[in-house]
Amino acid sequence: MLLCGVASGIYAGTVASRTELSLNLSMLTQRRFPVSLSLISTDLPLFSTMETYGILSQKEQQQFHLLLNELDAPQSVADPDDAAANNRLLWLEISPWRLVMTVQGTGKFACRHFWEKGIYGTSRYWLNGEGSSTFCVQNFTRNLQLSGNSLPRRLRVDYELWTGKLQLGHYALHLEIYH
Repeated sequence: MLLCGVASGIYAGTVASRTELSLNLSMLTQRRFPVSLSLISTDLPLFSTMETYGILSQKEQQQFHLLLNELDAPQSVADPDDAAANNRLLWLEISPWRLVMTVQGTGKFACRHFWEKGIYGTSRYWLNGEGSSTFCVQNFTRNLQLSGNSLPRRLRVDYELWTGKLQLGHYALHLEIYH
């Protein structure tokens, strides 16, 4: 998409400077980094962490995509196809202002979360398959912090889950990208 923008600028009769061209082309690169993702509840006995490799790509200035592949331990060592059945992809759209996380897998469960500081976002969950059903809860993002110079290193999202007027807990999502 960025390459098309650069190319269309050239075809339109304007020649992009060499720096603009190299900046836009560098935004198309993807880098593979070790990643740690943790979800912690501050008022419930919930703690989950995942360590894997992620593919980080820069979409635009201060906007990134991170693709993670979570592979659960197979149910049976004898059946390697079990591992593929438990495979889930996590796609994070990261910026200093918001985070969108989509979780999809070969199983029946999927979800999409939208967090933006000071905003009520939506966390949508759905079951795939026959008689698909979905439900939504609201999340209120108390804090969203992104750190790192040119590439993100740490992301922390502190949020609350709500259904109507009933609070379902306080949570912290913490992402570390090691580079």
